Amino acid sequence: MRTSNPTLNDTVFENARATAERGTAVMTLNGTVTRTLILVLLLVGAASWSWEFVIGAAAAPAWFGPALKFGWILPCLLALVISFVPKTAPWLAPVYALVKGVVLGIISAYFEKAFNGIVLSAALLTCGVLVALLAVYVTGLIKPSENFKLGVAAATIGVFLFYLASWGLSFFGIQIPGIFGNGLIGIAFSGFVVVLAALNLVLDFDFIENGCESGAPKYMEWYAAFGLLVTLVWLYIELLRLLAKLRGRD
Repeated sequence: MRTSNPTLNDTVFENARATAERGTAVMTLNGTVTRTLILVLLLVGAASWSWEFVIGAAAAPAWFGPALKFGWILPCLLALVISFVPKTAPWLAPVYALVKGVVLGIISAYFEKAFNGIVLSAALLTCGVLVALLAVYVTGLIKPSENFKLGVAAATIGVFLFYLASWGLSFFGIQIPGIFGNGLIGIAFSGFVVVLAALNLVLDFDFIENGCESGAPKYMEWYAAFGLLVTLVWLYIELLRLLAKLRGRD
């Protein structure tokens, strides 16, 4: 397994190479970067649209409440389809970016209303972490070993299951104490998840590099860009949570 990101792993590339026709165009680093930028622009554009509904209106539309509660389900379904059928990435990855962007804009706007300036801080930190880890990876200071990859994978799956369980328990009015508060336990947990999301970026870089070197088919550029977008969005949301907890203690 090259990465703990469920959308990016060696099996996907192996299957793609096995089904690719001879003479077809192959994945390149420049192509992956270009498609990543396209998805980011779509995400930001959709987020800006829903952001204005919350920030610019006296009262948010009624559908925003259910969107916050269940808005992750449609992007998750799209992600599952893309993960199992990578050839759909050129068409479904942009749809994912738009849908996820709408939900992300709503989340960001509510955080901004509660803590002025927090969204810009989280966005800048996300970009800073991305650039820093990319520089560390390119210079060879970090080369993830197999044990490192397995450890990050296990921790990532554990966090996902924890969030899923917390969401399910919320329907019964059950809240897990401490973890989501602004106490020391809550801040430590958010700090851990931020570090975990950042480590996923390193593994994603490793995955993309291997994909380009192994001659994966061209459509895998969209697939790799989609996987990187998933990690970036996760990192941004976790940074929002961490900053909110820190500012909530003031």
